[in-house]
Amino acid sequence: MILRNPIPLAVALFTIVVVAMATLYTVPETKQAVVLRLGKPERIVNAYDAKAPFGTSGAGLVAKVPFIENVIFVDKRVLDLDMEQQTVLSTDQLRLVVDAFARFRITDPLRMVQTVGTEQNAADALKRILASKLRNELGKQPFAALLSPERGPLMDEIQQTVNRQAKQYGAEIIDVRIKRADLPSGTPLESAYLRMRSARQQEAATIRAQGLKQAQLVRAEADAQAANTYAASFGKDPEFYAFYRAMQAYRTTFSDNSSTVILSPNNEFLREFEGRRTNR
Repeated sequence: MILRNPIPLAVALFTIVVVAMATLYTVPETKQAVVLRLGKPERIVNAYDAKAPFGTSGAGLVAKVPFIENVIFVDKRVLDLDMEQQTVLSTDQLRLVVDAFARFRITDPLRMVQTVGTEQNAADALKRILASKLRNELGKQPFAALLSPERGPLMDEIQQTVNRQAKQYGAEIIDVRIKRADLPSGTPLESAYLRMRSARQQEAATIRAQGLKQAQLVRAEADAQAANTYAASFGKDPEFYAFYRAMQAYRTTFSDNSSTVILSPNNEFLREFEGRRTNR
């Protein structure tokens, strides 16, 4: 009878296929499934658990009540949160363009579905929170601190603060970092370069002046020590002191081989050339 009229069989098979497709669904390992019964959250399949070993969290083929329950998939991997560039005004009234990013994960998909509905809505909410916190916290720092690499503790503090607000959306902030921190292009950038150049020139002039002052002090001290040494040697042996000074004068005068000096034979300057007569 059935073979003579295959239409009922085809309808039955089609009905079975439709019911099976409406009953069975596949949950990937990287997804969390929030099952809604008549629009009300009923249960979570393959929920995120940091301590659960890979492959044992409930992913695979799962059944639901057909036509009554529907499924919303939520990613359980770490997601990127690209921020728009933020203009920050430092405490010394200088502007800086900050390009930051964050990474987050949905740890409570049920709360996320109840509060914002989708992952995109959760990401948009986190962007607004993070942008406001970045402007507030970075605006409390001087310009030099914003450019320095030692801003890790500040970013950690921002992450902890944003995390407290992210929990209301079922999310967890994994990391917050600054990709770039640049001066605004145009006149502000040129003005900043001029200020930096003037500051460096002033610093160099100060260091140079301090060096000259220190050199003068060292030179004066050395001259004083030399004068004391000369005086002591003159007191011990006046003749040797006179000879030494004459030799120094000769070295200075005749250092240039092309020099010509015309003096009388009895000139005092040439006394050491004649030699000393010893009294016997």
